Amino acid sequence: MTRPSRRTPLFARGTWLETSRTADILRAETTGGILLITAAVVAIVWANTPWHESYADLRDLSLGPNALHLRLSVGEWAAEGLLAVFFFVAGLELKREFVAGDLRDPRRAALPVAAAVGGMAVPALFFVAVNLVDAGHPVGWAVPTATDIAFALAALAVMGTHLPSGLRTFLLALAVVDDLLGITVIAIFYTDELSPGYLLLALVPIALFAVLVQHRIRTPFLLVPLAALAWWAMHMSGVHATVAGVLLAFTVPVRRRDGSDGRGLTEHIEHLVRPISAGVAVPVFAFFAAGVHLGGWSGFTASVREPVALGIVAGLVLGKCVGIAGSTWLLATFTRADLDEELAWIDVIGMALLGGIGFTVALLIGELAFGAGTAADEQVKVGVITGSVVAGVLATIVLRTRNRIYRRLCEDESVDADADGVPDAFER
Repeated sequence: MTRPSRRTPLFARGTWLETSRTADILRAETTGGILLITAAVVAIVWANTPWHESYADLRDLSLGPNALHLRLSVGEWAAEGLLAVFFFVAGLELKREFVAGDLRDPRRAALPVAAAVGGMAVPALFFVAVNLVDAGHPVGWAVPTATDIAFALAALAVMGTHLPSGLRTFLLALAVVDDLLGITVIAIFYTDELSPGYLLLALVPIALFAVLVQHRIRTPFLLVPLAALAWWAMHMSGVHATVAGVLLAFTVPVRRRDGSDGRGLTEHIEHLVRPISAGVAVPVFAFFAAGVHLGGWSGFTASVREPVALGIVAGLVLGKCVGIAGSTWLLATFTRADLDEELAWIDVIGMALLGGIGFTVALLIGELAFGAGTAADEQVKVGVITGSVVAGVLATIVLRTRNRIYRRLCEDESVDADADGVPDAFER
């Protein structure tokens, strides 16, 4: 067998990430979803056993060089470091959809953007209403505004094997925009120190990265250090470092240089990095994000009755559904924006309920708003866990029902195609 040339870029070889059966398994969304959900369940169980302190000690263990101001806890490395890999992959996929996919039509792309805005504004109103009535803490208004993109997409992958692909595309676009807006909210309302110098510095490696990928230079020995430098500068600026992953992804070209159809650089890099994201980055992040100590049943019931927790549950369960589905309906009804023809409005409602799953950014905003370890912060954790579980259960009921309907339609079309040799889809 011919050995690959040492001068051949790693991305061009038949590497493990391209040829391994394990990598192919990890690319399947159901596999990543199962790993993520399993990691989250294990974390929640461990964090609520008599050995919960060992989980907290592991999560809070500090690692990294002080000289670079990167002495972070393991949990912080997972939330800002590993999750940046996931945001990079999500950004690649989102750009591909905007340039060459279903969202290239502005009338269709406008809907998930509007849904993200509505899905942030309405939950905030729910939270403020509950806390003003019950003399609570309106300062935490932004906690229920965040949809956890990793958890939401994983849940959809597990429950929706026959759901239209447009539903996932809509949720992906909505969740990415939601997270970017959430990080902007943190930067404006909950960041004490923002360093514009580091923010400008981050643009330098991002620009160099863009020049390289636009010239189809894809060797990791150049791209990975530039990505790491962009991540570090973004982290130092005070902005959530995962933004660097999205910005880097948006610089990668979608189309081939000759303009022909085929796998472009965006799809190629996504194919390589997805196993790392789905098999390592996202499950590890979920493990350290989901381990919330609830203080037993009495502690849970006491916390969930507080205005902070009630406002978060109302925002995630009701506010997200009303905000996402309502804004989508209003825009589709009164403007020229189009909903994907494959989707029914009940599908949108199921997806809107799924948008009520919030973990990382929601917990981060809670810590920034109330201070880590405070009574209100513990109520935030209880509210986020409870609201996310309730929203996830309701979404599962709706979307699993729809999944069975779509599966029957697929089976009926298959039978009709066998009967006359022409699938119904072509006849229509």
